[in-house]
Amino acid sequence: MEVHKSPSIDKRAVLITGCSSGIGLAAANTLHSRGFQVYATARKPPDVEKLRQSGLQSMLLDLTDPLSIENALAEVLHATNGKLYGLFNNGGFGQGGAVEDLPTAALREQFETLVFGWHELTRRVIPVMRAQGYGRIVQNSSVLGFAAMPYRGAYNAAKFAIEGLSDTLRLELRGSNIHVSIIQPGPIRSKFRENGQARFHRHINAADSVHASHYEHTLARLNSAGDASKFTLGPDAVVDKLLHALQHHSPRARYRVTTPTIAFAIAKRILPVSLLDRILAAIH
Repeated sequence: MEVHKSPSIDKRAVLITGCSSGIGLAAANTLHSRGFQVYATARKPPDVEKLRQSGLQSMLLDLTDPLSIENALAEVLHATNGKLYGLFNNGGFGQGGAVEDLPTAALREQFETLVFGWHELTRRVIPVMRAQGYGRIVQNSSVLGFAAMPYRGAYNAAKFAIEGLSDTLRLELRGSNIHVSIIQPGPIRSKFRENGQARFHRHINAADSVHASHYEHTLARLNSAGDASKFTLGPDAVVDKLLHALQHHSPRARYRVTTPTIAFAIAKRILPVSLLDRILAAIH
């Protein structure tokens, strides 16, 4: 049987999406400091320029645009002589709002970025990894990828889809020396909520909704200085799991980050659905 060997760390090229802030930016900076050959992408030119000024190799990548995905990957592969050790799918946003208030167009936007864009990039990367005989694909999912919570239907649906696709892909890549891992963060300090609010206001008619009082309460809480939960961690907590997924000879299928993620994973295994629903429904 042929034995595949991974390259030394100084030759490990990793492509990361969504590097303008938060987890993606922390991942790019940490991997760069550890000697990885990092390609940090963002969808806006000013963010790309900031990443370059900070010393990172960066290029435009809009996950809703197949041509942008193709061009970004081509630029990376040109710089790496056609090699790519790792892909960290991280870019995206969270569309809030009750399912009954959610326009189909908003749901489609959520899937275009978090599912279809990730899928397009991943399926383009796999032939490269198959040809070289190794690779790591890491998907940044969420606690909402396995525990549905109210008023997060679009994001729940997209992350559930990513979990299913990733599990299937992991099975299909068995024996190829291409490993697929899922990271499931809970609350992490980032601009995620700030970006999500812009999408919420764009698509949800809160004033005319039966959920208007909930929206008002939630927006007030999100805009308060003390909103962060005591369980909220910094993005480095996710990066620690990413490093394990990239470096360990036998990476895990799933990495759970934050106490809420671990607690809900246990609760989903042992609690009856009716009781778990009561707990999840109470989370706003």
